[in-house]
Amino acid sequence: MIEFLTRRMIGLVIVLWAMSAIVFALQAIIPADPARALAGPAAPPETVAAVREQMGLNGPILVQYVDFMAGVVRGDLGTSVRTRQPVAADIARYLPASLELVAAALFLGITMAVGFAFVQTGTFGSAPVRLTMLALGSVPIFLSALLLIYVFWFKLDIFPGSGRIGIRRFSGPTGFMLIDTLLAGRPGGFLSALHHLVLPALALAFPVAVSVGRSLAGALSDRLNQPWIRTARGKGLSEHTVIARHGLRNAAGPPLSMVGLQIGLMFGNLLIVERIFAWPGLGLYLVQSFASSDLAAVLGVALVFGAFYILAVLMLDILQSLADPRIGL
Repeated sequence: MIEFLTRRMIGLVIVLWAMSAIVFALQAIIPADPARALAGPAAPPETVAAVREQMGLNGPILVQYVDFMAGVVRGDLGTSVRTRQPVAADIARYLPASLELVAAALFLGITMAVGFAFVQTGTFGSAPVRLTMLALGSVPIFLSALLLIYVFWFKLDIFPGSGRIGIRRFSGPTGFMLIDTLLAGRPGGFLSALHHLVLPALALAFPVAVSVGRSLAGALSDRLNQPWIRTARGKGLSEHTVIARHGLRNAAGPPLSMVGLQIGLMFGNLLIVERIFAWPGLGLYLVQSFASSDLAAVLGVALVFGAFYILAVLMLDILQSLADPRIGL
């Protein structure tokens, strides 16, 4: 286990270094001037030149990259030209909202995937479920998000279509609304935060539910034809008990691999969903940074997303090993 974790941590450092080098090199290609953006469009050339010198943009690109990596090691990701705040502080501010949304979407997606797989491997109701999964898998993420807003907010007015909570100026120590409202002893705030979370989490969960559900259904269908399953059925166990006790763990390998792939895609979908639902997380922050040519913020968020993705894959590898002892770390 220690050797496995050591190798993965080394791989994490290498991947993040390669990602930072690629994204940082784009600064030499993209026709954007961070110094002009920070100084303002009306600033005189002398002011822009002074800002460029202060930001270290006059040196060679290799020297700038070395200075940037030295700052990353110290926890300094630079200053956002849009918010005029340190990028690290902006990430710490917006990251909890994105993590809360991703966690809720993964929970909903995996729950729906297990339900889809159970029905497909059962004796009835599989055709409508397959048709539903095909429909959900064919709809682009932006269209499904807009449809959810149109139906459940604009038409039915069941769930809100934007924001995180209905309470003005509420903040807590963790940044996670569901946790902070409970810590503050405000059940009404908790219900409001949960109410706002449903639609964006569902929009993110649909691709996970379809992909993981199809993978789990295929793996279950294969495992349910094995001799030990026939023995369990011969003991008089119900089909649902056979699937839950003897099928799920043995079929967990391929679905867990699919979850890892979906987490990577989810970070891309996060930008779309947070923009549509005005969810104040890193996805919306990154979209606004793109529009402002805020390269420091783009690079900082890219490093954070990359680190979380690699850590998520690490956790899934460990879960695969626990589910199937034949898979070694």
